[in-house]
Amino acid sequence: MLSLIQDPSISTAAMLQTIAAMLLVLGAGMTVHEFAHCLIADRMGDDTPRRMGRLTLNPLVHINWVGWLMFALIGFGILGSAPINARRMHNPRWGFLAAVAAGPLANLALALFFALVAGFLGAANLYALPQIARAVILMMVYWNLLLAVFNLLPLYPLDGWQIVLAALPPASAYEWQKHAQTSQYVFFGLIILSFMLPNFNLLGALIGEPVDWLARNLLGRENYLLFFFTLSGR
Repeated sequence: MLSLIQDPSISTAAMLQTIAAMLLVLGAGMTVHEFAHCLIADRMGDDTPRRMGRLTLNPLVHINWVGWLMFALIGFGILGSAPINARRMHNPRWGFLAAVAAGPLANLALALFFALVAGFLGAANLYALPQIARAVILMMVYWNLLLAVFNLLPLYPLDGWQIVLAALPPASAYEWQKHAQTSQYVFFGLIILSFMLPNFNLLGALIGEPVDWLARNLLGRENYLLFFFTLSGR
């Protein structure tokens, strides 16, 4: 986000539209992600989200303001949260697995839906739309793919780590759980390394390569190129 503000080649109006579209898309992606966690947890018997008023698509209920501030400043942050208690579920192991997996899957579903919209419109019609409308449609694909892939990394405390924990047999899950703190250190280490050594950004590669591959295949070449053209504020 800061790179857009600092780019002198982008007009103020275009910059503001691009930032507004990005915030709207991230807010929608975060909200659907956290709501999906809470909805499936509720269906699995955990009444915690219902008691805490989280069974809603109101983004203000799910938002993590500190995480959003971090994202604005450094490009990384935990945008939302979902209160889930596996012990209150009918089947703690598989119910928890379903609830945790629901978040990234919801982001993938959003990305697929907007990729279909973009494909139906085509690059020419997309380009003819107002810049902010075009940005929202294309960013809905890319940023939801990014949210899904990022959250599926098997590093604590991300969803991917929790999915592996629930999927493993009890004995293996116990061993996996013992290394949660080490996994968290690795996660934070990768984040710090991405800033200290940007040319050796392993975390960026782990996320960026799959996201780019998925975006290229879902959007098609013309819409994929149009996304980056739009992202530049044009």
